[in-house]
Amino acid sequence: MDAAEFRRRGKEMVDLIADYLENIEQRPVYPDVEPGYLRSLIPEEAPEEPETYEDVVKDIERVIMPGVTHWHSPYFYAYFPTANSFPAMLADMLSGAIGCIGFSWGTASEATLVALLAARSRAVRMILASDPQRPETDITSKLVAYSSDQAHCSVERAGMIAGVRMKKIPTEQSDKYAVQGETLRRMIQEDKAAGLIPFYFCATLGTTPSCAFDHITELGPICNAEKIWMHIDAAYAGSSFICPEFRPLLNGIEFADSFNFNPHKWLLVNFDCSTMWVRKRSDLIGAFKMDPLYLKHDHQESGRYFDITFSCYSQSIRFRSLKMWFVFRMYGLKGLQDYIRKHVELAKEFESLVRADQRFEISADVVLGLVCFRLKGSNEVNETLLKRINNGRKIHLVPCQLSGQFVLRFAVCARTTESRHIREAWRLITQLAEEVMQELPN
Repeated sequence: MDAAEFRRRGKEMVDLIADYLENIEQRPVYPDVEPGYLRSLIPEEAPEEPETYEDVVKDIERVIMPGVTHWHSPYFYAYFPTANSFPAMLADMLSGAIGCIGFSWGTASEATLVALLAARSRAVRMILASDPQRPETDITSKLVAYSSDQAHCSVERAGMIAGVRMKKIPTEQSDKYAVQGETLRRMIQEDKAAGLIPFYFCATLGTTPSCAFDHITELGPICNAEKIWMHIDAAYAGSSFICPEFRPLLNGIEFADSFNFNPHKWLLVNFDCSTMWVRKRSDLIGAFKMDPLYLKHDHQESGRYFDITFSCYSQSIRFRSLKMWFVFRMYGLKGLQDYIRKHVELAKEFESLVRADQRFEISADVVLGLVCFRLKGSNEVNETLLKRINNGRKIHLVPCQLSGQFVLRFAVCARTTESRHIREAWRLITQLAEEVMQELPN
């Protein structure tokens, strides 16, 4: 493909993408295929001779689309949003063309791990400073980290990768599933009495199960006093803090050692794009700095910029900031705030529909764009309802568990979701709920 054909095919691809997104709600949101369906649709080996572009594009609908879950459909209410906008897609094209190998980290999961590794390194250095003869292995074997029992599973996985024990702090419905300061304080004291070394706490602002917010105004001073690194995971909710009315949810940020949120979830920047802030960059550099000759350059010691190659484990990363630059300029703060507020309003609309139906109950406070709800009754009834919903492939939801109950999560995800989609989804849910309840034994 030469430049002339690229121009022609590029215009065709933009039309294909625009047609796909304009008509996405006509497609089943969830695929009706089994794993391995591709095996009979594609050759065993790559073609010996080149094929035409037309042949490749023709196979998109035949081969690719049957297996796709359409995350940008207005009928997709599972997990959390994955952002999407035309400016970001244009920027993605330019980013791919430039091919800049930026030095940065990737996702909230990576940010959690980077912060944990930096905290581990800092804890070891601090102890060795006062006890230089102590074996490092003795220190690391006693390190203990903490997170909420509502935290994302990537936090626990970070502990596994770092080789440190990770303790889950229990939460209660009466506390809105938020970690309380006194609970953390008690666990720290118990572990110190047992000879362990508390060194890291991952607080969450907007948990995955219910969008709960840990009380960082209580937790932060405890962590600071105990010299425990407090990392804040705000992967989903962090985008909402651009709206003044949601900024109080961020109170206590001044106690944090690191903070992360994902613009690719709720800020109209296509996946992937994740941001991380660190209080003291020297803590990251101390954990990750490698100084091979081939990475040296004239500005390295100038102090005029922060060389991120010394502060993470990913060396070669895409030019993600270009997408943010496009989106921020073309939407403006007001446009982004309007987008966030619209999603919250749609979630509140769905909440009101649930509350108006006496068969259902709300399982957690609705703060942003997530509604946790369930049929009043057993877990089995709700499992059956969710299975019926997803088997229909008109809308897609996922569950969570709160206080031992099987709960359905309804997250407003797509940029194109409107009130009519919310009401259509609710009509479908109530229709299926009626069928499920009629099948219950008397």
